[in-house]
Amino acid sequence: MELINQWWQQVLAGFAQAQPPDVTATELLIIALIAAALSIPAASWRYFGLFTTVVHELGHAFTALMTGRLLTGITLNRDHSGMTTSYGRGGWRTVWSGFWGYPVPAVVGAVLVWAGLSGWGPAATSVGALVLLATLLFIRNWMGLLIMLGAVVVSAVLILAVPAAFTGHVVVALGLALLVGAVRDFINLITVHTSRRRSVGQSDAYLLYRQTHIPSAVWLLLFAVVIGLSWTFAGYTINNAL
Repeated sequence: MELINQWWQQVLAGFAQAQPPDVTATELLIIALIAAALSIPAASWRYFGLFTTVVHELGHAFTALMTGRLLTGITLNRDHSGMTTSYGRGGWRTVWSGFWGYPVPAVVGAVLVWAGLSGWGPAATSVGALVLLATLLFIRNWMGLLIMLGAVVVSAVLILAVPAAFTGHVVVALGLALLVGAVRDFINLITVHTSRRRSVGQSDAYLLYRQTHIPSAVWLLLFAVVIGLSWTFAGYTINNAL
């Protein structure tokens, strides 16, 4: 109970702006290398890619809730696939929630970079911890439950073990890793539409095409635009921090 109380106090304490980290170009290069090490090598991607999938599915979930739909469940699989189901009126609402999957890791990554460099790193970790805990209520398969519990444990360790002075650096690294992971996932999606077409039926772009009759290529382009804008915003934030 004492550890839980300590965690809760740290979560509450996080909702205040800290001193922005004093970063140098060398430090940011090291952080970027750490982020790349999480998202690029196959060995680390096997695990970090699961977190990217969590963010992807949460993108579907939150945008469904934004339109008044009822979130009914989230499934997560070891092969980095997942599914979010919601109930309610369809039409543009399902298109909106269907779009915000692949771009969301990049959007969240850019926001984390900004938060980490502007002193809101502890707040980002507190919000993330509460969101992950709430998500446990909607998980509908055992593998998904294991994945989410792993994410919750890592989040708790970050809150309890990382000193406030270093939280900003960790949040920036996580944000950059999500930005890289979003690109990696998008490239994988492109290969589904070009060389692995037997799996195209599970593609968000294809499902959006089925709903709207707008070609998958258009949706892929829109995904790329949002991911590119997220990278641009993160780069602008980093440039201003130097």
